[in-house]
Amino acid sequence: MSALLSVFVATGCSDFLVESDPSNFTVENYFTLPAHARSSVNAIYAPLRDPMGSGFNGGAWMMTEFATGLAATDLGQAVNSYFVKDLRNTGDNSYGQTYWGQYYKGVAAANLSIAKIPGIPGLDATEAKKIMGEAYFLRAFYYFNLVRMFGNIPLITEPVDLQSENLRPNQANPEDVYNQIIADLKMAEESGLPWTDKSGRATLGAAKSLLAKVYLTMAGYPLQKGATHYELAAKKAEEVIDSKQFTLFTTYDDLHNPAKKNVEENIFMIQYKTQILPSNWQVAIVPYNKNISAYSDETGGIYSTADFVKSYEAGDLRAKEKQFFYTKYTNEKDRTKEVDLGGYFIYKHFDNVAQNTSANSDLNWSLIRYADVLLVYAEASNEVSGPNAKAFSAVNAIRNRAQLTPLAGISKDQFREAVWKERWHELCFENITWFDMVRLRKAFNVTTKKFDDFVGHKFSYGPVLRERELLFPIPSSELRNNTNLKPTPGY
Repeated sequence: MSALLSVFVATGCSDFLVESDPSNFTVENYFTLPAHARSSVNAIYAPLRDPMGSGFNGGAWMMTEFATGLAATDLGQAVNSYFVKDLRNTGDNSYGQTYWGQYYKGVAAANLSIAKIPGIPGLDATEAKKIMGEAYFLRAFYYFNLVRMFGNIPLITEPVDLQSENLRPNQANPEDVYNQIIADLKMAEESGLPWTDKSGRATLGAAKSLLAKVYLTMAGYPLQKGATHYELAAKKAEEVIDSKQFTLFTTYDDLHNPAKKNVEENIFMIQYKTQILPSNWQVAIVPYNKNISAYSDETGGIYSTADFVKSYEAGDLRAKEKQFFYTKYTNEKDRTKEVDLGGYFIYKHFDNVAQNTSANSDLNWSLIRYADVLLVYAEASNEVSGPNAKAFSAVNAIRNRAQLTPLAGISKDQFREAVWKERWHELCFENITWFDMVRLRKAFNVTTKKFDDFVGHKFSYGPVLRERELLFPIPSSELRNNTNLKPTPGY
């Protein structure tokens, strides 16, 4: 976790995706010009993309999806997927290593920018504060995911070099990590960031939305802060709603429309650009060698279990063909012929242009979207005072788009589970559901359509969740390199 300027992104570039050669830079000769502030913060975004890399060995982003018991795969050689899916995971899983390594790389880059930017000569103070707001947001984002995935993790907020005490850090109390996340997000809120940014940089809207999600998580497990933090989550989500800066897409097609990057429903995304840095999970969401894609690789890496798709309410638009899922597609050699795919593949991330013609995807990956914020508000406000009119409006906006009957006249307990169910059905395959399972200690039973306790919940294909599955194991390589780290319980 040494403080590395491993990736710098060229300044003066509207999409901040074109990387410059970092070999000419060192910490000593960098941070000397105002432009270095922007390029150093641009570099903090880069590790967001690494877990999305996909191929015949799978992809790290699949880890939290297979852990839900709602995902299937036909990619036999991607053993790390099966270790998670079948609840036989170990600390040698490269998916966990990717998240740990890349997200701590992001933390290190953020720490460096936060420490060095204030000392850059000639940098406008207002601009410096705004740029550092992005750094604080990104550090918070990385830590929020790390602490939820791995539990007791090192908390490092200063640059690290070979002489640093934190070269081999101890693990922190998770509550201390959460407190740092909150402090960072408050700094981002106060930094002068705009509500939205079409280029995809961190924004005030993203900071407030993430803060709402953090408070909601802290209200549940493992911290169990309860009512105070449900109220904080509701208020912060309400600020986003009341800003009127975001809106739900009118059609699910817009969820995978490159023209809708960073606007309307998409609050914060991982940035990609066709021909420069194309999104690279497309090979994972097409069926194995069915000859439907212009891509050379069709891996069948991840798709939904049939049981999950069948758990949607009757008439739910999201479960219909080519809404959230697809079971048929045209043959790549002859688009007049239709191919039965033999499963429910993920259409909400499907790039039609890339799959049909270009083989070079221009899609971003959404990390925070407005639908999530609405459901955070609905859940949190219900815990504070029961289902009020605004909470009904929030969840019914999701249901109306799905062409479902609006909720009305139900109790606090009924509303709670109704919102949970909407989260499972609306936010599936977006690296959200497993985190909901852990904070709630609940799992959706696709047969009964009720919620089981997490520990003891049986996946539809057999495995049973144990307490150890509430965390992913700290990677074995990290334990070997840092003897101050203690293994994750149960692994």
